[in-house]
Amino acid sequence: MTSRALAPLLAAWLAAGCTVGSDYVRPDAPVPETYREMAGWKQAAPSDAIARGPWWEVFGDPELDALAQRVDVSNQNIKSAEARYRQAQAFVRQVRAGLFPVVGASGSASRGTSPGRDAPVASNYQLALAASWEPDLWGRVRRSVESAEASRQASVADLESARLSAQAALVQAYFALRITDVQRQVLEDTAAAYARTLELTRNRYAAGTAARVDVVQAEVQLKSTQARLVDLGVSRAQLEHVIATLVGKPPADLSIARAPLAARIPAIPAGVPSELLERRPDIASAERSVAAANAQIGVAQAAYYPSLTLSATAGFLSPALADWLSAPARYWSLGAALAETLFDGGVRAAVSDQAVAAYDAEVALYRQTVLAGFQEVEDNLAALRVLEEEAALQDEALQGARKAVDLTTNQYKAGIVSFLNVIAAQAIALNNEATAVSIQGQRLLASVALVKALGGGWSAKELEQDSLSRDGPVQNEGTSD
Repeated sequence: MTSRALAPLLAAWLAAGCTVGSDYVRPDAPVPETYREMAGWKQAAPSDAIARGPWWEVFGDPELDALAQRVDVSNQNIKSAEARYRQAQAFVRQVRAGLFPVVGASGSASRGTSPGRDAPVASNYQLALAASWEPDLWGRVRRSVESAEASRQASVADLESARLSAQAALVQAYFALRITDVQRQVLEDTAAAYARTLELTRNRYAAGTAARVDVVQAEVQLKSTQARLVDLGVSRAQLEHVIATLVGKPPADLSIARAPLAARIPAIPAGVPSELLERRPDIASAERSVAAANAQIGVAQAAYYPSLTLSATAGFLSPALADWLSAPARYWSLGAALAETLFDGGVRAAVSDQAVAAYDAEVALYRQTVLAGFQEVEDNLAALRVLEEEAALQDEALQGARKAVDLTTNQYKAGIVSFLNVIAAQAIALNNEATAVSIQGQRLLASVALVKALGGGWSAKELEQDSLSRDGPVQNEGTSD
């Protein structure tokens, strides 16, 4: 091959280090120095990092652990996100293929005549190998790979977001079901107490020391409580159905037996706000989408520069089958084609403007995602702080209400007060029991929501580890224009 034939190829390789477009820099996001709701209260446990992996184990409920483990295996939303991740992986490979030449082979055999009255019958046999390559002079392909790789990493974070959302939904539904069991137990205990009160009232009525209306009121009170018990069955059944769907089973195939609430309310370390940018998968996904959009600007700008296509063909061509694969039948060719668009009516400018606008939109979405993340953390920190104070006061109120029931019942037995006083004291006690259980449930749900808001122990470093475990993104070589 002559030096003249090598000149275009050498020039292409020398120019291949040039990449148009700006290198990516993570955009600024509003990050406070501290969480506002952390002021004024201290956690009861050391500020250890949230456990990576099975974060729900901090609640200490073995049955919950078993259910949560099934979410990652059977939840259909997670399977869908995993499929989208594999799609993004394949797209990276597709785009990366643009860095390499295309090689093809062809063969043909024909026999026929040319136009004319006495044209002879001729044969033609051909076997050829052809290659073409468009050097990435201005980094269009490399920027495309960079964009695809960032999108792939965003899909990794999206997969983790789907997993975290499904896990949090399962844990919250499970706690809601267990709180329903506690409420049912409270109502059953209350109904039993009301039944004893009804028996007492009937005895007093039989002895002539109570009015018939007292018996009727006691019966109404008992039946109302029993009706509330039946109503709880609807809520519990629906929560079982939610859990079944989350673990990928038909509702008819899952049954969860009644059990006391075994979970404890853990002290969850919030850390510092800047960590949230690394710990939330939705923030990581939004940031990677910004990186992908930034690379697309370089792809659009590369369209302003000329393209070079190198081609080579070699093969055999002969009119006779016997001489087809012989040395005289060999042929080859090398070529180079340079193309530049001189006028396109503003298409390239429009595409470039679209890429810039798409980048600006992704930056705004990223910053909004960061703000929403801080809001969720602050909301749940506030909820836990307020609910902890409320629970302490409610416990005192509940103890007082129970004591008031005992005192009023004794006074009624002694004939000092009417049955209306007993009914009022019992109603207050039941309301306080229900409120205490409700607050306990709210605290558990807020704890789960806080873990989710903090990212569930996930870290954006997993994106880097994921890249290192496979072919990493193509690095820009040389300088950027």
